[in-house]
Amino acid sequence: MMIGNRKVPAGLVGLSAMGLVASVAAEPSLDGLGPAPRDEEGRFTNFAGELGHGSAATRFPFMFRRIMGSFQDRPGAPAAVPNDGEFLRENAKHSKPTVTWVGHATLLVQMDHVTFLTDPIWSDTPSPVSFVGPKRFVPPGLAIEDLPPIDFVVISHNHYDHLDLPTLVALHERDPETRFFVPLANGALLRENGLTKVEELDWGRSALHEGVRIHCLPAQHWSKRGLGDDRMALWSSWAVVGPERRFFFAGDTGYFDGFQEIAAALGPFDLAAVPIGAYEPTEMMRASHMNPEEAIRAALDLQAKRALAMHYGTFDLSDEPLEDPPRRFQAAAAASELGSDDAWLLKIGETRKF
Repeated sequence: MMIGNRKVPAGLVGLSAMGLVASVAAEPSLDGLGPAPRDEEGRFTNFAGELGHGSAATRFPFMFRRIMGSFQDRPGAPAAVPNDGEFLRENAKHSKPTVTWVGHATLLVQMDHVTFLTDPIWSDTPSPVSFVGPKRFVPPGLAIEDLPPIDFVVISHNHYDHLDLPTLVALHERDPETRFFVPLANGALLRENGLTKVEELDWGRSALHEGVRIHCLPAQHWSKRGLGDDRMALWSSWAVVGPERRFFFAGDTGYFDGFQEIAAALGPFDLAAVPIGAYEPTEMMRASHMNPEEAIRAALDLQAKRALAMHYGTFDLSDEPLEDPPRRFQAAAAASELGSDDAWLLKIGETRKF
């Protein structure tokens, strides 16, 4: 079946007809931004097709370096500032637009009288086994118990550094009314672990919460959480659009033309959070992760007034020196029309108004 210029898989049409895809299934797709394509096996894929991940000669030494990194320190991790959450808890009553970097891709955003988190991870290792995995260089910017009430959470995909079940369970237990928005086929994992307010969205679909609209949007990435489940669950970026502010969260993504389409549909954005790390080795990373120069290019494509760097310096995920992503991000911004003042590098725990 064709919707707009995209082919909708028959199985997905059937689910939509039964009302099982999402509670907002009646919402029209944003032109050109969905639904997410699937391959002949029914696995999700990108508009550009399946991505390359480098040769075995690149991947296996890379994995060995990550294992060894669990026992080693690396210089250049981001600075941190104390944050007891007092301002954020008070601001939840007033909703001055703010963003706080908790670490990695975890942001606490307050705008238009809602408070939400992106890809929250408070665990020490992003791994199925708590004592083995990429090392965390900097603790989270504030404690879970110091958070303000969380209206909702958006999850970009199921990799362990973005979908951290211990953190999600803790957030649910803290407030069972918190809503969790995930791309298609990620909901079962959360429900199996006791979360109840879980909603799955396809690319181009949206949900409403207290006057803001949460849009599930394309990203160029992939998913895998166990053996044989490659691309069985969808990945995404997200936009949160309110009466006063527009916020974009890129999640984890390579650079692609979709940023321009997103801007045409929903921009300009007051703030775009873009990933700037995990780009080395290039052969393995370039299709699914942006380097700092590409992140600035993406922010410009998104018509963002400000770009916020994230997804760097928190975990031992890649080969580039920890100090390189922020240095290159600043240099690329200064050489662009965005300018260095509107390319933000927050300290972990820092809150900034936007």
